[in-house]
Amino acid sequence: MRFDELLPSIYSVVKTGREMEVVIEILMQLDRRHVRGIALTPTEGLCRGMKALNTGAPLKAPVGKGTLSRMFDVFGNAIDRGGPLSNVTWRSVHGAPPPLSRRSTKAEVFQTGIKIIDLLVPLERGGKAGLFGGAGVGKTVLLTEMIHNMVSTESGVSIFCGIGERCREGEELYRDMSEAGVLDNMVMVFGQMNEPPGSRFRVGLAALTMAEYFRDDLHQDVLLLIDNIFRFIQAGSEISGMTGQMPSRLGYQPTIGTELSALEERIANTGTGAITSIQAVYVPADDFTDPAAVHTFSHLSASLVLSRKRAGEGFYPAVDPLSSGSKMAGESIVGRRHYDLAREVRRVLAQYAELKDIIAMLGLEQLSAEDRRLVGRARRLERFFTQPFFTTEQFSGLKGKSVPITDTIDGCERILRDEFENYPERALYMIGSIAEAQEKVEIEKNETAKQPEAGTMTQGSATVKPEGGN
Repeated sequence: MRFDELLPSIYSVVKTGREMEVVIEILMQLDRRHVRGIALTPTEGLCRGMKALNTGAPLKAPVGKGTLSRMFDVFGNAIDRGGPLSNVTWRSVHGAPPPLSRRSTKAEVFQTGIKIIDLLVPLERGGKAGLFGGAGVGKTVLLTEMIHNMVSTESGVSIFCGIGERCREGEELYRDMSEAGVLDNMVMVFGQMNEPPGSRFRVGLAALTMAEYFRDDLHQDVLLLIDNIFRFIQAGSEISGMTGQMPSRLGYQPTIGTELSALEERIANTGTGAITSIQAVYVPADDFTDPAAVHTFSHLSASLVLSRKRAGEGFYPAVDPLSSGSKMAGESIVGRRHYDLAREVRRVLAQYAELKDIIAMLGLEQLSAEDRRLVGRARRLERFFTQPFFTTEQFSGLKGKSVPITDTIDGCERILRDEFENYPERALYMIGSIAEAQEKVEIEKNETAKQPEAGTMTQGSATVKPEGGN
């Protein structure tokens, strides 16, 4: 665009089109009269020679208590058909991260009610956790379950930001949260996959601006959920190509680190409030050396790696306990008992992974007695770490469970002591606390006792055994 008088500043918004319906954000000043921008709306009908109006203001997002229970797009327009907004003010989406002097250094664990996460990969309150995985391994389901568990137990505000994901997921999430009665403490912001890359690139900053208001002005704890951070990087890559930048490794933009840091560094813990962020990260072709995954890893305090192999075996959530890690898993933070148990569980699972090749080739019988006991413990731990989710009740038919960390620790200790050595492995599959395994076995025993003996026919109240040969 050419401006003969006042040149628009970087990040300012320009409107053009027949009815000024095309919104463009300025990204580059090429010379004294020309600027280059990226469209935040579809550009159908745009042609050379059209007039462009410089608004002189950056892209803004609504902040305030009036945003609660509402759904927005990147411009702050309500898209839930809920009427006009009230009790809000507007702020620029481009902000600076809080200075080091305002940041809190206290380390506190954030409980999720999901066994394998709370025991092996504890999350940090005011930290950033990533859910890494390829397509179809359960990132969005796990993210939605965390929303359900945390919103119903925590007193703060939850903000869900959908970047480049499916429109259907937004509608389902809105309906589920409404039915669960937790919508009053939630805000949803969406820039979906059918929208231009400019919209997907800025929607994360809009959601973050709303989160910063609740943290800094109202001094509340905020849970910020982002699905999917890879789509943010992908949108930046598309914009980089459009603006003529030379691509970097594997075709990504050369500014990938700077763009991601501008978003991630604003998610921080201050003395008066905290933004705890959980981010789904799509891993292209399950390749964890992809630059998008590598750059995201560096910002996180906990990394949850979802395994396609575990999902294929029916272990949900499909968290890989040996590839996942958290800086909160230290003895000084979680305590000696929790720390020692987590290390022992990892040791047992790691040894089982090493023995799998031997079992596949020679069979379980060729192992020593001690190794067979270890395999039994590992297989029971794997099944105990599965858990029915509230958000999948309609598909699985199993009532969702949220398990306190004390119950998880107690269950794992008892499994490692071989208290359930004589229990069938299926008794520990898809349960909450370990007490449910005992209940399952008792129910199965009672049902078996009620069934008639094999080879008998029941007639009225009498049981008749057939004669041999008749």
